[in-house]
Amino acid sequence: MTNLALIQDLFAHMQWADATVWKAVLASSAATEDEKLQKLLHHLHVVQWAFLRAWREESFEDGFPEFSAAQALREWAITYYGEVATELNNLGEEGLRQTMPLPWEALVERQLGRKPEPITIGETALQVAMHSTYHRGQVNARLRELGGEPPTVDFIIWVWLGRPAAEWN
Repeated sequence: MTNLALIQDLFAHMQWADATVWKAVLASSAATEDEKLQKLLHHLHVVQWAFLRAWREESFEDGFPEFSAAQALREWAITYYGEVATELNNLGEEGLRQTMPLPWEALVERQLGRKPEPITIGETALQVAMHSTYHRGQVNARLRELGGEPPTVDFIIWVWLGRPAAEWN
């Protein structure tokens, strides 16, 4: 169902889109101070990190950091992309096909009312990209509510632009 080249392309787009949205957020003082927007961004990036930790079979005991300033959250988010690129390369095609137990399976079971079906690492990688897209849309909507100008970050725009690298500066 998934292949490494597709996942890598989706994650390259995800990084570009995240960087582009962050640029718009930081251009608006109302956005950088808005608690709702900061919670959305925090959730988006925590989920990205959570799946990376799950792929690495790392502990969740320490939880995830909280941030009092938007810039600090952004800096933490940036560090994710180098690490996830390395992890995807290490996994390769074969790794993406491996079934993966979710550390939060009990939570999913309560939500579904039944045990979830097995899932592959590749399917969870697709979930990360799709989940991030969903929440970037919420961030953009909130940015507009606050008087900011949300950027267009559709995958097809990224392709039409020649698949540019993320610009975090």
